[in-house]
Amino acid sequence: MSKPAYWDRAVRHLARRDPVMKALIAEHPGVHLTRRGDPFTTLARAIVGQQISVKAAQAVWDRFAAAAKALPATDTLGSRLEPARVARMRVATLRRCGFSQAKCDYVRDLARHFVTGKLDPATWPAMDDEALIAALVDVKGIGRWTAEMFLMFHELRQDVLPLGDIGLQNVVAKLYNGGERMPLPAIRELAERWEPYRSVATWYLWRSLDPVPVEY
Repeated sequence: MSKPAYWDRAVRHLARRDPVMKALIAEHPGVHLTRRGDPFTTLARAIVGQQISVKAAQAVWDRFAAAAKALPATDTLGSRLEPARVARMRVATLRRCGFSQAKCDYVRDLARHFVTGKLDPATWPAMDDEALIAALVDVKGIGRWTAEMFLMFHELRQDVLPLGDIGLQNVVAKLYNGGERMPLPAIRELAERWEPYRSVATWYLWRSLDPVPVEY
C-alpha cells in the first residue's frame, strides 16, 4: 500500500531533530502507516473490539457482518457495512451476534450518526484534528483514544499525539527519561520537537515496543 504523501518529509524532519527518532527510523526501514477500510466499518470494528480479546472480537465481528449482510470489500478488512442497514438492525439480532447491551447502543448510535449526516466523511478534510475528534466522541462508545487512533490510522492525520496511550507513556519513559514515567505536560513539551509530525513519531515509538506495524 502507498505511504502517506508526508511520510518521507516526516522521516527526514524527525531524524534531524531527534537522535532517538533517527535511531528508531534506521531500525525500521521501509514501513509506514497505511489506510485500510471505509470510515463506518472501521469505527464499527473498533467498537466491537472494545474490552474483549482479539479472537473473541473476530468471532463477534464475523457474526455481525453476516447478519448485517456486509458487502465485499477490496481491502484486508474483508467486508463493508452499510450504515442504513445497521441502523435498522434489531437489538435482539445484535445480541445474538455477541454484542453486550452497551455495544448494541454504541453501534446503533454510530450508524445513526452516519445516516443523519452528523458524521459525514466528505466534510472531514476541512476539519482540524480537534474538531474531528469532537465529532467522533459525540458517538456513544467512542472516547478520545479511539478517535485519535482513527485519525492516525484511517485519516492519516500527521500530527496527532495520543497522550493518554499507555504504550506511548511507557516508551517515552524508557527512551527519554531513564525508565521514569513523565508527567503528561512534560511529554507534550518533549513532543514539540516532532511537530508537525507527531503521529509519525508516535508510530515509530510504538515500533520499539512491537516491531509489527499496528493496523486499526
